[in-house]
Amino acid sequence: MIRTEAAWVLFFAGLIFVWALILGVWKWQQMVTTANGAAHPYVDIAHRSALLYSFATGLIAAFVQLSGWPSAVNGTAAGAIILLFIVTITNYVRLGWQGETDNQMRNAPHSMRFMLAALIAGEIGGFLVLLTGFAEAQL
Repeated sequence: MIRTEAAWVLFFAGLIFVWALILGVWKWQQMVTTANGAAHPYVDIAHRSALLYSFATGLIAAFVQLSGWPSAVNGTAAGAIILLFIVTITNYVRLGWQGETDNQMRNAPHSMRFMLAALIAGEIGGFLVLLTGFAEAQL
């Protein structure tokens, strides 16, 4: 039987995958309507990152399922990672929609450093929690 928190993570993997497919339609629409045949760079990045994050979320579900930590620990770690994936994709969608830049780091506000540090700590830290829970239970 699949653990409840792993089932939720898989559900979110599916939602992110559907989002990626919808973003692919947006990307295709831009490709067929622009003179150079290319979508805005951040529309392309949003589509690709959503695809990759959907599969990464599926991988996270496997670690949640096989972790030896309590459900609350696994759910919190996975939830933090998924939330940060969603925030990242949403930001790429925003940048693609606005179409004002092809590099968000160029002239970035100082607050961007805080956001990047939070992404790094949350994604890597959350996964290390799940990885150590897997190692504790399975190795």
